[in-house]
Amino acid sequence: MRKYLYWLLPLFWMGVIFYSSAQPYGEQDIKPFLGNTLNVAFLKPYLDWISFTYHHSEVSVETLGVAGLIEFFVRKGAHFGVYFILLCLFFIAFVKTSKCKFWTVIALSYMLTVTYAVTDEFHQSFTANRTPYAGDVVIDGIGAAFAALFLIFLKRNKK
Repeated sequence: MRKYLYWLLPLFWMGVIFYSSAQPYGEQDIKPFLGNTLNVAFLKPYLDWISFTYHHSEVSVETLGVAGLIEFFVRKGAHFGVYFILLCLFFIAFVKTSKCKFWTVIALSYMLTVTYAVTDEFHQSFTANRTPYAGDVVIDGIGAAFAALFLIFLKRNKK
């Protein structure tokens, strides 16, 4: 029975993600900190070349400012990172509580992680100033895929 406590790891992390996506955008806005406290304006010449469209909006220094551009990458990096961690926690829980083979555990961990990413984006549709976006699920899935590749790499180098 104690071994099932390992499932508290992904459940806790899913709770952290749920809490974060339940916060309105304004409560997570780090632009004032980046612009006023750190004053990242000196990075403008190095970031001016970046320009692309994401979720029907231009992402560039011109449209977002330096602080806004950095915040964009921090937010998308967070998507990548939290789902990287979630897959690893699912993996640990499966390894510690089942007799499934490595590849089955990787596949189940990936499917559960991406499924949670989809439900989290849906959850955001109920949060003020937040919108669900399939592109974020893609970033989440890429984070999970990198975690799976990382675990495969660890297994292969363990031998």
